[in-house]
Amino acid sequence: MDLVSAGSSATQLRPFGSFIERCHFIPKPCSVTFSNFSRFSLYSTRVVSLVSHAKRRASAPQQPPSKQTILEDEAEDGEAELIVEGDVEIELADGFEDEIFMEDNEDFQEDFEEDIFQDEEANLFVGDGAAGGGISLAGMWWDKEALAIAEKVSMSFDGDLKIYAFKTSANSTIRVRIEKVSTKYGSPSMDDIQAFSTAYRTCLDEAEVAGTIPDNITLEVSSPGLQRVVRIPEELERFKDKSMYVKYISDDDATATPRENDGVFSLISFDMELRQCTWGIADVKVNRQKAGKGRPLSKKQREWRLQTPFESLRLVRLHSDF
Repeated sequence: MDLVSAGSSATQLRPFGSFIERCHFIPKPCSVTFSNFSRFSLYSTRVVSLVSHAKRRASAPQQPPSKQTILEDEAEDGEAELIVEGDVEIELADGFEDEIFMEDNEDFQEDFEEDIFQDEEANLFVGDGAAGGGISLAGMWWDKEALAIAEKVSMSFDGDLKIYAFKTSANSTIRVRIEKVSTKYGSPSMDDIQAFSTAYRTCLDEAEVAGTIPDNITLEVSSPGLQRVVRIPEELERFKDKSMYVKYISDDDATATPRENDGVFSLISFDMELRQCTWGIADVKVNRQKAGKGRPLSKKQREWRLQTPFESLRLVRLHSDF
């Protein structure tokens, strides 16, 4: 998407693929809504999501408001700008244009990166059913059936689209994060996400008719996310070229008591027999800032090494240097 100028009321659209590629630095969410009740959500450091809303079988169809009415309402509220092209509606969050043109503002980037870094790390844990991966069920009468259906759908893609995370909520929401096994870093394309969502939605509709799940299920399908958890040790080889945020336990030299440390590192090597990793300081913005703005890593930083046993690693996730 190309914005003509910050604050301009005129906005031009490129093909949808270009829009996706240019959204990696946008701090606020931007949504793409299709007329079949599916939604793509794009975030700067969040996942790309396709959200499918179930339709109640017994309810009468409702006439959607006209596109002109939607445009007028959004313009009056000042909360978002809605652009319509064919059957695709692209909703821009308030201040969207201004924030795109702040990409060269270093102070803004630093504040934003710090906020995201703290927010993501504070809520993320291994097995949370979200960016931390794993299965997290709400204990509802239907969630095990929903999981079984998702696993069957995954196998229908010859195992290439694997469930990275699965989570159910008491409000009848299913959130699935899928990874593509055949790609180096497991990142599915938008077509992959839509294909999985469509197949899963079809199976859920059949289960609704059979009464094995409720008839008001909301489905979200997305990628693992830019800051996905790295499973230790099985994914070390896969992500060895990526910078990683590492939280680990070490012994305090002065008191000989365990203490928690963290940092953004690059993986130098790992030994499956000794069950340990060797890390170096990653050449990323957050580390370079410690030496001063605009300065590269020092020789001491480049030569620094850390050895951590596998069992001392509390959290390892990919680091996004935006």
